[in-house]
Amino acid sequence: MPLGLRGKKKAKSRENAPLVEGEKAAGASGQSLPGPPVPARKLVFHAQLAHGSPTGRVENFASIQELYAKIAGVFDISPAEILYCTLNTPKIDMKRLLGGQLGLEDFIFAHVKGLKKEVNVYKSEDSLGLTITDNGVGYAFIKRIKDGSIIDSVKTICVGDHIECINGENIIGQRHYEVAKKLKELKKEELFTMTLIEPKKAFEIGPRSKAGKSSAEKIGTARGTLRLRSGGPATVEELPSETIAKAIEKVDDLLELYMGIRDFDLATTMFEAGKDKSNPDEFAVAVDETLGDFAFPDEFVFDVWEAIGDGKRDDHL
Repeated sequence: MPLGLRGKKKAKSRENAPLVEGEKAAGASGQSLPGPPVPARKLVFHAQLAHGSPTGRVENFASIQELYAKIAGVFDISPAEILYCTLNTPKIDMKRLLGGQLGLEDFIFAHVKGLKKEVNVYKSEDSLGLTITDNGVGYAFIKRIKDGSIIDSVKTICVGDHIECINGENIIGQRHYEVAKKLKELKKEELFTMTLIEPKKAFEIGPRSKAGKSSAEKIGTARGTLRLRSGGPATVEELPSETIAKAIEKVDDLLELYMGIRDFDLATTMFEAGKDKSNPDEFAVAVDETLGDFAFPDEFVFDVWEAIGDGKRDDHL
């Protein structure tokens, strides 16, 4: 179907204290008394440095950038040292990356800068076999390496490595799709250089802890999530249904297929932009107005529209 309206495109050891704290005024009889309004819930999260540290408490943040600053303050490091965070595991697990949603009982592990390395790669094929994502505050890093690809043959390049420079050009501050585009546009049959920073590793060998339950095993079960936005206040929301979550994951798969990136929060934004639209042209205009800087191809937008439609039908939206 033609997208004719797209003319606007812009070229624990976890502590026993509860993680969610609140207050309620009550009289001696247990009955609520009239008076000042009940304060909003105070959201408190626990965090550690992934390579090992005491447990700290972070609160009063409304964005990823503010969260990183809070974590840095707790552990007396610079926010620029934090590459990314994982939830409920200190491992470099790309399926548990912290994005724009944080479960109310999630335990945060911050991965900080470790060894810097410079790697030369010969681009013998058009596709390098890399999937790129970013931490939302200026650091792009490798989320997936395709088996048998060019990058897979370079064993010093690892999932979780932050890409600092390409051919000497510093790319800090660029979004994942911009970095993926730079890599895609590198000339075939030529050598290029990447400066990478891997996350700091723990010194111990084997599991982090076998004495009792580790904080990583105490995965939160609360249904709520804290939604972090770059352009507005954080809000507590219900988790999406399983059907909607699968549709969003399919949109994320399409981002990887077409753009070479994975970004669950971007996929969620696209789903929300399309869930109340009645046809692909309306959806295309909404995408251009909200995400025009990405310059998504029409084929990608139409495939995303179909994925959203499947999710809406299955969830009876």
